[in-house]
Amino acid sequence: MMMKRYRREPMPTWLRHLIEYMFVIIGSAFVATAFNIFLLPNEIASGGVAGISTILKGLFNWDPAYVQWALNIPLFISGVLILGKNFGMKSLVGTIALPFFVKITSGIEPATENALLAAIFGGMGVGLGLGIVFRGRASTGGVDLLAQIIHKYTHIPLGLCIAMVDGMIVLTAAIVFDVEKGLFALIGLFATSRTIDVVQVGFNRSKNVMIISQEVEKVRLGIFHEIDRGATVINGVGGYTNEDRNIIMCVVEQSEFTKLTQTVKRIDPSAFVIAMDAAEVLGEGFKNG
Repeated sequence: MMMKRYRREPMPTWLRHLIEYMFVIIGSAFVATAFNIFLLPNEIASGGVAGISTILKGLFNWDPAYVQWALNIPLFISGVLILGKNFGMKSLVGTIALPFFVKITSGIEPATENALLAAIFGGMGVGLGLGIVFRGRASTGGVDLLAQIIHKYTHIPLGLCIAMVDGMIVLTAAIVFDVEKGLFALIGLFATSRTIDVVQVGFNRSKNVMIISQEVEKVRLGIFHEIDRGATVINGVGGYTNEDRNIIMCVVEQSEFTKLTQTVKRIDPSAFVIAMDAAEVLGEGFKNG
């Protein structure tokens, strides 16, 4: 029996904006807490303005919160003036909120003195916070804006610009502190990027399945009735035979993939099935955007 799906009403605009602002504030709090209990006490400067503030704390004992305000706000203004983009109020809130939370969480006792643990869990905490901020369609400012400015004038790929800026910060940390701290900073940077990916796309992965079969209509109906999934039929041409072929494309949850392949093979044992990971699926029957 097919399950009846109900279409959800769209969220009111004011409520969506409120939730996004909450994401920015909550995410900034996570980043600041991870920074103060893991990264800063162990002198792990894993990129970004937070990494710069860690280095300046070690060199001159400057308060990281004030350093981040002093760097973030001018960078935000420069981004608006030079790049000519509307970064939005949410990004401005993130730019101001992050140093604020760094300041008010500065008295929390460090969670560990083990630099490796601090790099891993600090990087994960920062990644969790940044991922939440990104879910709010905002940013916390920082060196990403500097990387975009460099990209505009040098035409170096943006990803490489970000890597170069973060790499210079990590290299500086290795010089100011020691090489080992620089290596720990790289671990923290990697943990941050991986955690952001998890927050953005989640643990649940879907499968994008392409099916080439001589029994297209039977397979399509089998998917519809037995898996309760829709499918798209794409016109194609065989590369070897040069004959017209129809390709069925269907996206299913990971848990439904085995049932799908069994259904297809039962209908057409000679069917050719290609499965690819789909990290982010939006639409009816899946996650809403």
